[in-house]
Amino acid sequence: MSRIGKNPISIPAGVTISVSNDNVVSVKGPKGELTQELTGDITISQEDGILTVVRPSDQKRHKALHGLYRSLINNMVVGVTEGFKIEQELVGVGYRASNQGNTLDLVLGYSHHYVFQLPAEIKVTTTSEKGQTPKIILESADKQLIGQVAAKIRSLRKPEPYKGKGIKFVGEVLRRKAGKSASKK
Repeated sequence: MSRIGKNPISIPAGVTISVSNDNVVSVKGPKGELTQELTGDITISQEDGILTVVRPSDQKRHKALHGLYRSLINNMVVGVTEGFKIEQELVGVGYRASNQGNTLDLVLGYSHHYVFQLPAEIKVTTTSEKGQTPKIILESADKQLIGQVAAKIRSLRKPEPYKGKGIKFVGEVLRRKAGKSASKK
């Protein structure tokens, strides 16, 4: 059984963590500010630059929330210090990506363009070099939000198993299928 909740979270320099009376944790750092509400009687203790998440009992529900909130708070600390980055590539003839600020314009082989308005917390850049597939690079401090946006972009044209065309994450390995084979006579 995992003991993730018992691991302490070290707080880097430049990061401040505060807990309000209504159990809302806010983490401020150089890359922004994130908040998370705690439920289920989970408490936080902070001393000497180390943060620990404490559960009130060994009930199954408390154990589950213990590990969950420890992971969420750790992701918030990492997000406001280093940030998160997701790279996606468009594989297919004629597939293009461009952006104007936080508006992403995708050409994915359909009869129309997809214009995707991204949240203000996410910074997007697109690259298209000759001889390489176009790439979409998403950066944000919020891990959950960036993952959700990346999944939404990928769902517009999922990679298909025969030629691998579609939107895929950089480094993602796709299971490929063999196509039709010639008949044997």
